[in-house]
Amino acid sequence: MPNYDAIVLGVGGMGSAAVYHLAKRGWKVLGLEQYDIPHELGSSHGYSRMIRYTLQEHPSYVPLVRRAYELWHELEEASGIKLVVTTGSVRAGPADSPFFRDALESCDVHNIPYEVLTAKEINDRFPGYAFPEEITSIYQPDGGFLLPEECIVNHVMAAKEAGAEVHSQETVLDWEPQGDGILVRTDKDTYTAGRLVVTAGAWAAKLVPEVAAHAVPERQVLGWFEPEKPELFRPETFPVFGVLTEEGRYYGFPSYTVPGFKIGRSHHLLQKVDPDEMDREVHEEDEAILRQAVSRYFPLAAGRLLDRKTCMYTNTPDEHFMIGVLPDRPQVSVAAGFSGHGFKFASVIGEIMADLAQNGETRHDIGLFRLDRFDA
Repeated sequence: MPNYDAIVLGVGGMGSAAVYHLAKRGWKVLGLEQYDIPHELGSSHGYSRMIRYTLQEHPSYVPLVRRAYELWHELEEASGIKLVVTTGSVRAGPADSPFFRDALESCDVHNIPYEVLTAKEINDRFPGYAFPEEITSIYQPDGGFLLPEECIVNHVMAAKEAGAEVHSQETVLDWEPQGDGILVRTDKDTYTAGRLVVTAGAWAAKLVPEVAAHAVPERQVLGWFEPEKPELFRPETFPVFGVLTEEGRYYGFPSYTVPGFKIGRSHHLLQKVDPDEMDREVHEEDEAILRQAVSRYFPLAAGRLLDRKTCMYTNTPDEHFMIGVLPDRPQVSVAAGFSGHGFKFASVIGEIMADLAQNGETRHDIGLFRLDRFDA
């Protein structure tokens, strides 16, 4: 029976980074992925994922994203492949909204440089934008986006070069503690290891019952629209954005890979789903929700729909991550519930998960993400 120091379940954004960091430390590690690497059935696809310092979620995310940037650039340098595209980032909404105020606070607490711009100022500087006067913007020049498929592939390639074994198209059936270690059964073989690392995205709840009640998958939809003036929606001329409007909270990206402006609405239709049964078709209602925001706030991009995809958020009640060691099974560590804002952190999450597997703790501050915080 094959034996490893650690087995990682799920080799997407977080799992590929965990396999890499464990292998880099000299561990004999196996990564198991039920689909292809990468694939379009989870939460780590769609050509771009935002990275930003304007973290309205909580100031404690800022040190993590700083380390994530360092690790992404290290992977870029080692691989010779571009992974980070810098465009600047815009966080926008009514000036009295928590969405806007909390993003300002995170920048102020950690001395992140930014500008506050009126709607006219942001629209004049970036003519692809057409924000109404009630929207105020925080512009931060270091933001941009990651290329998620490239990030996953290059983490896996670097992990293999460091000695890792990675299997795709292999489904985990179950796992159980075995002494101080674990045993994992798949549809192809049975393995043992000293440590288990669960980074299974929307499938985490099916593998770790302790997170099932608090890490709930939700269907998301992304659309790519054809701009009337493509020159206004390039990475050089169009910053990534998140904007709170009366229609909802939208986020978007310049044209890259696909020749269209990309947009999504957070918590698209509030559809809780089973990841194995989710509707992955994009319907007229889905397009309409995206097009109404494009037409109103980015009208020069309101052309034909060029591409469309579904993906998933895996939400926790407070929309903070769940990361830690299972209290009654210290050989098992879990990272789940990234709530639609996790991919940017994948590089540092991999480092954290390697720390937890190796030492049961990490130097990074993950107190906000305690597994037991929802226990009454």
